[in-house]
Amino acid sequence: MIAGFEDKLHCEGIVGDGCGGGRIFFIDEDALKVYDPTTKEQILLLDGVTDAKAISKKACTVTIECENEVIKFDLSLMQKI
Repeated sequence: MIAGFEDKLHCEGIVGDGCGGGRIFFIDEDALKVYDPTTKEQILLLDGVTDAKAISKKACTVTIECENEVIKFDLSLMQKI
């Protein structure tokens, strides 16, 4: 985890842990987005994420805990599963 980085709507992709290593995954304006610090590029992955409470990543799956549902997004498929 990035030092001082404790926002529950952001998580860091660990290098060597599947897809998205070294990138920052976050919720912004009801959307799942990713930021690549190497290219400085920000990409929209999934729109329509409402009432997000927390986000986490393990291997190629980003999990978003929302008020009324849990969303899983597969980075290898680039789609909600």
